[in-house]
Amino acid sequence: MSEQTQNPEQEVELNEEIEQMQADVEAAVDAAEQHAEEQSPEAEIAMLYAELEAAKQTIADQKDGVIRAAADVDNIRRRAAQDVEKAHKFALEKFANELLPVIDNLERAIEFSDKENETLKPLLEGINMTVKSFNDAVAKFGVEIVNPQGEQFNPEFHQAMSIQPSNDVTPNTVLAVMQKGYTLNGRLLRPAMVMVSKAGDA
Repeated sequence: MSEQTQNPEQEVELNEEIEQMQADVEAAVDAAEQHAEEQSPEAEIAMLYAELEAAKQTIADQKDGVIRAAADVDNIRRRAAQDVEKAHKFALEKFANELLPVIDNLERAIEFSDKENETLKPLLEGINMTVKSFNDAVAKFGVEIVNPQGEQFNPEFHQAMSIQPSNDVTPNTVLAVMQKGYTLNGRLLRPAMVMVSKAGDA
């Protein structure tokens, strides 16, 4: 009898405990939802800031890429322009080198001819005119003669074939030009072959 009388009380107690647990769970859920609602704006702002920074970095990377690409294109254009300029300047280099022996032979013919022979004088005059015409023609295209007689020796444009002691000139003076040199637009085609002085014996 006592157990039967206690059962309803236990039931009520159990129901109360269950209701209390449910209330606690609901309160915890409500508190969690409220906490989440309170934090979500800050989290959203933080997320937006992170996205903004990522977008800024992407823009900066793309800007750097565009600048580098533009610089590369500019360098390519500059190199191409320089190549074209060099091609225009030095396109005649091979042809000019082929002409130099012809001029040399004409000048040798004049140098070693008998200038006192009246019969040869008209011929020599014709050769002289031919040499002058050759030199004038190639000069129009940037070919210039290197004839350093009496000048200081310059290894960039002269090739020393012999050295001669001399007290009449300062050392390293070109005493004689064995073969003229030539340049094309300032660039050496062929060095002048020369005899150079050195200090004479005291």
